[in-house]
Amino acid sequence: MKIANKRQLTHDSHGTVLKGRGTAWVLPHRFETAGREAFDDGWGSTQQGVEEQLLPPKTEIIEEQARSILTANNSPDIPFDQSINPYRGCEHGCVYCFARPTHSYLNMSPGLDFETRIVAKVNAAELLSATFAKAGYQARQICLGAATDAYQPVERRLRITRGLIEVLHAHAHPFSVVTKSAGIERDLDLIGPMAQGRLVSVYVSVTTLDAGLARRLEPRAASPQRRLALIKTLAQAGVPVGVSVSPLIPFLNEPELEQILEAAAHAGARSAFSIALRLPWEVNPLFQDWLAQHVPERAARIMARLRDMRGGRENDARFGKRMTGEGLWAELTRQRLHKCCARLGLNRERFVLETGQFRRPIAAGAQGQLF
Repeated sequence: MKIANKRQLTHDSHGTVLKGRGTAWVLPHRFETAGREAFDDGWGSTQQGVEEQLLPPKTEIIEEQARSILTANNSPDIPFDQSINPYRGCEHGCVYCFARPTHSYLNMSPGLDFETRIVAKVNAAELLSATFAKAGYQARQICLGAATDAYQPVERRLRITRGLIEVLHAHAHPFSVVTKSAGIERDLDLIGPMAQGRLVSVYVSVTTLDAGLARRLEPRAASPQRRLALIKTLAQAGVPVGVSVSPLIPFLNEPELEQILEAAAHAGARSAFSIALRLPWEVNPLFQDWLAQHVPERAARIMARLRDMRGGRENDARFGKRMTGEGLWAELTRQRLHKCCARLGLNRERFVLETGQFRRPIAAGAQGQLF
């Protein structure tokens, strides 16, 4: 689906902070063929444009009738075979989000557009049910919300993720979720029973325990304490829950690694993992702009360490390296993670989801089974 970019790039707003947004920068995407810049015509239009663009932007929901819903994965460093992203773009506004460049394919900015212009796949549940009904379909673990959060704020109203879980529940299909939203608690009536049948696991993303840093880094996501409370709620409901300390950013949230793991384990997490910060395509200038705004005294040091972990580059897309980095500092971080997990009893057992319970839907007009 191609969506025209309605927003006029009349003001270069990098270096500006918008309350409640990860970035104010309507960064031109990498496929842009025309550049725009402000021009003062003597009638005050330049200043007027600046003032208009600095008003708090509203979130726009773009409904999409998707043609397919499952995305296959053959990447050797990702532990699932297929995924579903109910939404394109994410209102949480995490400045570091590796999915931001995907908005370029929609002719929208990976900057402010990514967190204010959300594409919702309103027919997702129907597509998933039709996919399950295909004769050749084989049940394999699905990761729900692999790129953008399946429980971002608009889900409260649209309930697209809820519809998908209803289909997964009806057909006993295994899935996992990674989220930083307490919105998943709404669906415990479905997730809880599925957990008892080893059909679901949940990872809660806890990036920092510093509420002030979280507000700047992930402005519309749940607070760190609310996420720890979510882990406790899921654990008490019998749901296998882990913590994702991702992305790990040197000299920013990296010093908190052990404290986050301890807090998550105390709340009931049974497993943990961490991914090093990735800066693909437009995420790189967006993140460096964020550093200059919020932690200018550490910006150069952070970027130097990132380059040290990426073989002198600011991003490394190679399989086996992109998630962890390489070199001395990457290895030290890996050792810290493993030693802390061992001390806390995290990752002691590998939780494997059950695929043998899958029940294929009966196609409309087909004769049902007698027994």
